[in-house]
Amino acid sequence: MKTRHKARELALQTLYAMDFNKELDLIHIPAVFSGNTEEEYEQLEEEVKLYGMYLVRGTLENLAEIDSLISKYSLNRPLERIDLVDRNILRMSVFCLRYGDIHPHIIIDEAVKLSQDFSTEVNYKFINGILDTMQKQLFVEKEHTRHDTFED
Repeated sequence: MKTRHKARELALQTLYAMDFNKELDLIHIPAVFSGNTEEEYEQLEEEVKLYGMYLVRGTLENLAEIDSLISKYSLNRPLERIDLVDRNILRMSVFCLRYGDIHPHIIIDEAVKLSQDFSTEVNYKFINGILDTMQKQLFVEKEHTRHDTFED
């Protein structure tokens, strides 16, 4: 659990930096996570590195579809007006909902925690609302599978 959370934090920081620098594409994926030195990167567990880079690459490979879904469900706030941190939490979470095998409730819970840690106090409600509505309407079939739950 801690490994996955650390990987999501590093992936978020990397996506945020890439978005901030207007380099949100596959050719600009850094060799190490943004904000980390090569020495810090080398000290990370291999699982953290692999999962974190999987999240970055997967989000970027599916960015057009992901942004389209976010735009569809963010009725009162256009994508470009969503805070950089929140936008990238949403992007990474939508990627996980769409292509991952983790239960949607866990993905949403982790997104809320990331928002509480890295964004403003109230934005987690916005993120929770969008992801919850999206998973109920689009990803219903995943509700019936049990992957990576707390009980396993």
